[in-house]
Amino acid sequence: MIITITSIRLKTVWHFFKLSFFALRIVRQTKQERGFVSMKSTGFGYMHYTLSVWENEEALKRFARNGAHLEAMKQSRSIASEIRTYTFQSEQVPQWNEVKLTLKEKGKVFSF
Repeated sequence: MIITITSIRLKTVWHFFKLSFFALRIVRQTKQERGFVSMKSTGFGYMHYTLSVWENEEALKRFARNGAHLEAMKQSRSIASEIRTYTFQSEQVPQWNEVKLTLKEKGKVFSF
């Protein structure tokens, strides 16, 4: 399985509403994607996290570069001060504490 983990630090807590709007559309998109396995998210206040699981890298790339996800990425600098992301292969879905540590240590950082 291919796993992508992401953290999003919002510029203000009020941007949560816009983040939620993006997330709703992205979740709808994932349900239509071939190769999608599962997705979960958590967060509060300024920090939010997502974890998505894919059958293969092709499915992940097809999803990330299209539709609602692409549109959200284009607008991310308007709501986020920092985004971290990391993609890896694993047979097990990590727990949230492991996700947060991995993002801190290995995540690719985008600052706005």
